[in-house]
This record gives sequence, structure tokens and C-alpha cells, in this order.
Amino acid sequence: MNGLAPLLGPSVAARIRPDGDGLIPAVVQQYDTGELLMLAWMNEEALLRTLMTKRATYFSRSRGTLWVKGETSGHHQYVTSVALDCDGDALLVLVDQVGPACHTGARTCFHTPLDIISQQESQ
Repeated sequence: MNGLAPLLGPSVAARIRPDGDGLIPAVVQQYDTGELLMLAWMNEEALLRTLMTKRATYFSRSRGTLWVKGETSGHHQYVTSVALDCDGDALLVLVDQVGPACHTGARTCFHTPLDIISQQESQ
């Protein structure tokens, strides 16, 4: 992600380690409550646009294109900060979410609980 060096500085940009497809996962949280909203993917251009515009921009793996959250739905994400994890392979994006974050209309994409069954219970 060398195109980020002018914005982030070469040492920080060099720490970003995308996967083999040039993507890095972005964990998205509501900035003031810590509510986990969604997981999305960013490529270099999406991250650059996010940092410059403060509007969450992601890369759609299914469509192979960039998308700005809320561009069609009106459910915008206004970015307050972006942090790189210690391994350089994930981002934490803090946002002010307007409306639901999930395309299903739910506030968060994480709305399907999976029950955990202990080994003793399953025997």
C-alpha cells in the first residue's frame, strides 16, 4: 500500500499488510458506544478515500468495486478514526453510524446469535 505513504508516512504505510488479493479487513464500531457494527474489506484506494473524505469507503469482493457506505441506502458512516492493529493485517474503523449498518435493516450485522454447547451437554 505504497500510495498511502504520502498521507501516513512511509513507516506506517509499510506496516499495512493486505492479503494476497490486496485487501485488509476493517472492523467497524460505533465511535461513542463501542457497538460492533460490521466487518468490511478495504483495498488501498478504499482506505485512502476513507482517510481523505472521512466517509467509510469499502471494497466489495462480490462486485469487485469500491462502495461508499450509505451512498444508496442513506445509512452513512462518518469516520472519526482509523487504527491499524499490531500485526498490520486489520483495521479498526470508528464511525458515527446514521441508520442501520446492516443491509438487512438491522442496526448491526452481528444479529444472529450462535448457541455454544459445551462438550458435556452434547454427550
